Amino acid sequence: MANEFEIELNDDLEVQEPKKYKVLLLNDNYSTMDFVIDILVKIFKKTTDEATVIMLNIHNNGKEVCGTYTHEIASTKVMQVKNLARQKGFPLKAIMEEE
Repeated sequence: MANEFEIELNDDLEVQEPKKYKVLLLNDNYSTMDFVIDILVKIFKKTTDEATVIMLNIHNNGKEVCGTYTHEIASTKVMQVKNLARQKGFPLKAIMEEE
């Protein structure tokens, strides 16, 4: 007989991984390539070489994935991009999509 402080564990309990979200940067005709690289290095922790490749993909394809995160982290990164872009006077936009 279990005492009142013991918890019965359910073997059927399934732990689910949190949903992941891709953060994408969208191309525009005003944000400079150097600014986009700077965002990728500062916010997404990319190396300069990685950031350059992503920036060129954004420029050539209209958008590119910058990373995949939990909802909270992805939404924070989207907001950081928006805030930094507005501070610098650029219309750079980040969006998140469920993976």
